[in-house]
Amino acid sequence: MDFIGEKTEGGVTRREFRLQVNGDTVPGCVWAPEGAKGSRPLILLGHGGSQHKKAPNLSAAAVAHARELGYATLAIDAPGHGDRISREAAQKAREAALAAGRAAQEGRALPQGERPKISRDPATVDKVVAEWKAALDAAQALDSVGSDHKVGYWGVSMGTRFGVPFVAAEPRIACAIFGLFGVFPGLEDHKAAAEQIRIPLMFVYQWEDELMKREQGIALFDAFGSTEKTMHVNPGRHVEIPAHERDSWLAFWKRHLEPAAG
Repeated sequence: MDFIGEKTEGGVTRREFRLQVNGDTVPGCVWAPEGAKGSRPLILLGHGGSQHKKAPNLSAAAVAHARELGYATLAIDAPGHGDRISREAAQKAREAALAAGRAAQEGRALPQGERPKISRDPATVDKVVAEWKAALDAAQALDSVGSDHKVGYWGVSMGTRFGVPFVAAEPRIACAIFGLFGVFPGLEDHKAAAEQIRIPLMFVYQWEDELMKREQGIALFDAFGSTEKTMHVNPGRHVEIPAHERDSWLAFWKRHLEPAAG
């Protein structure tokens, strides 16, 4: 893990890094309380499609974890996102996602070539899982994080698409928050991974989601093997998760992760 930048603001320090994983450079960030020393719980944040490791919602969550809970937070850019893609390509991806949302809202179907891509390539999933594992190894080696406390995972939309197989394969994850994704034809591997997950989890869904059908989200929630799981459903479209759910997430972390050491 090679650090390339550091910024402290409001009692929270964000350190940007580059990590080599199987020949690829994976950019990421670690947040922790200013001056943090000693082991503490760590929360991993998986961003959505067309987003990146420092997207506003991820950055706000990481700051809240540090300020309110004393936790550390880790986020990385998924393949084809953030610093792993040109600005022009990133803008095209955002425009495609917006176009899909408008079309769905208007009852139109986009041509096949213009629809946002949900990775169906098992090699991509394996790649993301390997990168998350390597980033988690590196973060737990830091003196501001350590490996003596539990780890949580948060990721909705694409963060669930890649997060479910990662969490299923990573025994260090003690609890997880997923959402905004479902069971799809051709993604049988995703449903199978969900069935392997036994940890406490929360699942958040938007009832008027223009990208996912209601029954698809319910099917994924039902597939999780966890005996302790809850589904939070709110009115609104895909990117309209209400702000009060952030309080639900903080309460979930408090319930399932230990207090920070200091």
